[in-house]
Amino acid sequence: MLFFVKTKGPVSTAVLAQAFDLTPEAARQQVQKLVSAGLIEGVQEEISGVGRPRQNWSLTEAGNRKFPDTHAQLTVQLIGSIRQLFGEDGLDRLIAQRESDSRALYDHARAARSLPERLRRLAALRTSEGYMARVEREGRDWLLIEDHCPICAAASTCQGFCRSELRIFQEVVGDNVAINREQHILAGATRCVYRISTRS
Repeated sequence: MLFFVKTKGPVSTAVLAQAFDLTPEAARQQVQKLVSAGLIEGVQEEISGVGRPRQNWSLTEAGNRKFPDTHAQLTVQLIGSIRQLFGEDGLDRLIAQRESDSRALYDHARAARSLPERLRRLAALRTSEGYMARVEREGRDWLLIEDHCPICAAASTCQGFCRSELRIFQEVVGDNVAINREQHILAGATRCVYRISTRS
């Protein structure tokens, strides 16, 4: 259920009941267990017109910690030490080195002939790195969705990591394709979502 909320949330109790083939009462009991454990919390969804706002459920910080965090505390400390010892130039060099390593790793995705195959390979690579990535079609566009960020602590300390990733993604999809981040975990979203559009 936590995985479902992580990947589909925020979601209502009714949606959880349907997804897990539970009665509404059984779903409420499961939700209350997760609330009591501090793993999920209610989020009010504003609705237009008359009626009470609906309550949906999303993961708390404790709930998110049930998923890989790539040793967040140590990462933040190391970034702080690099910044203190070598300044912003040293941090930029670190990010450039990581970008170079990622570029080599993503060569497999970039080598695919079609855009859908490049995106499929990219999502598989990102999932292997802990990003819980998937690709969906939306009209003429594609969406690359990452439901988890295993380097969130590092990225919140230094957003150069996110800019670097976006450059790598652009190289993978190709010059005749535009990629834009529409949702960002660091901006308060529950996931990172990238829209990929073929340039006209």
